[in-house]
Amino acid sequence: MIARYATPEMTALWSEAEKYRTWLEVELAATEAWEELGEVPAGVGARLRAAAAAHPLDEAFAERVAELEAVTRHDIVAFTRALTERLGPEARFVHLGLTSTDVVDTSQNVTLAKALALILDDVRALRAEVRRLAVEHRATPCIGRTHGIHAEPMTFGLKFLNFYAALGRDLGRLERARDGVAVAMLSGSVGTYAHVPPEVEEAVAARLGLAVDPVTNQTVARDRHAELLNALAVLGTSVERIATEIRHLQRSEVREAQEGFAKGQTGSSSMPHKKNPIATENLTGVARLLRAYASAGLEDVVLWHERDISHSAVERVVLPDATTVASYGVRRLTRVLRDLVTYPDRMRANLDALHGLVYSQRVLHALIDQGLAREAAYEVVQRASLRTWDTGRPLREVLAEDPGCTLDEAVLADAFDPGWYLRHVDAVYARFGL
Repeated sequence: MIARYATPEMTALWSEAEKYRTWLEVELAATEAWEELGEVPAGVGARLRAAAAAHPLDEAFAERVAELEAVTRHDIVAFTRALTERLGPEARFVHLGLTSTDVVDTSQNVTLAKALALILDDVRALRAEVRRLAVEHRATPCIGRTHGIHAEPMTFGLKFLNFYAALGRDLGRLERARDGVAVAMLSGSVGTYAHVPPEVEEAVAARLGLAVDPVTNQTVARDRHAELLNALAVLGTSVERIATEIRHLQRSEVREAQEGFAKGQTGSSSMPHKKNPIATENLTGVARLLRAYASAGLEDVVLWHERDISHSAVERVVLPDATTVASYGVRRLTRVLRDLVTYPDRMRANLDALHGLVYSQRVLHALIDQGLAREAAYEVVQRASLRTWDTGRPLREVLAEDPGCTLDEAVLADAFDPGWYLRHVDAVYARFGL
């Protein structure tokens, strides 16, 4: 991922040097397992770890691997040769019985589990901000919209309670995806364990905090990675859903909320008055990327026979990019919500902007309660509503003049009380312990 959309933690996690350090951890765990089985001399694992501590696999090591790979055209072979140069002759015990994907897939899954742990923390922080806004605006009246048109009164907090619930589901999906991908595979060529017994795999998995993949061929099945990328894509839709709501609310004609505007910030190179929703527009683009990565992950599930590498080029791009941009997007949205500016007075003004039309359903029900047939009641209220649309006169006044409206003044006044629409809001919040 380009630096503009990267986070420091993900950049470090997906660096070449960190990749090789993770490969080494898998290799050393396997060497120690062989040692416990008596197939490698006692003390080799400890001496290799000491040598690695004295000569860490740094960026210079990564550069050396790249030099060797230019000759070998094989990344693991280049890695093991560079490892012998760095750690000495006992490195000959590294990679015993293993095939390349044993190391690559297992270490990649270690990295993905760490990446998802970071994203889960990011989502929890975002959800805390969403919860804050939901609680703060629990009773702030605003207009609800359907099809972009004013519908009925609601509260601004209910918008965010909806987002809070969705992010809770995102957490569940991400946790399941993390568990699905956090598996070790050291089954050797074509997955038969012919050259490496299952005991080695089990020991390595335990050392790395992974589960054992119960059956593989020569790769970990990519439906696990597709699930991960799809969980990130769905997370992206949650981010975009919140961002799109803010973008709409920031429109000049609406102006119920807006992104914070920092001192010294500019909105346009040509129009000094502009305050644009640039962060939430950016997050809409982030969501598009995450959906595209999910599509690539689905394409990677089908491989030829026991192994091919058609997925490799895709994963080298989409796995670091998807996890990185997801973390970036969630963090940026968290900052947007932390600095969000809200305008409750404007919300109330918008609630009243249609001269009472938003109370039409309550009037309809009141007429039905007085014995009018639904179709007749609907005709009365729609006739008055269309007149209000055309003239701008308050619906309540128009209805009072309509001979078909049989409601007395007190009942009609009660039908235009916004508080009636909000009487069950607390019950909804109680479902979330709020």
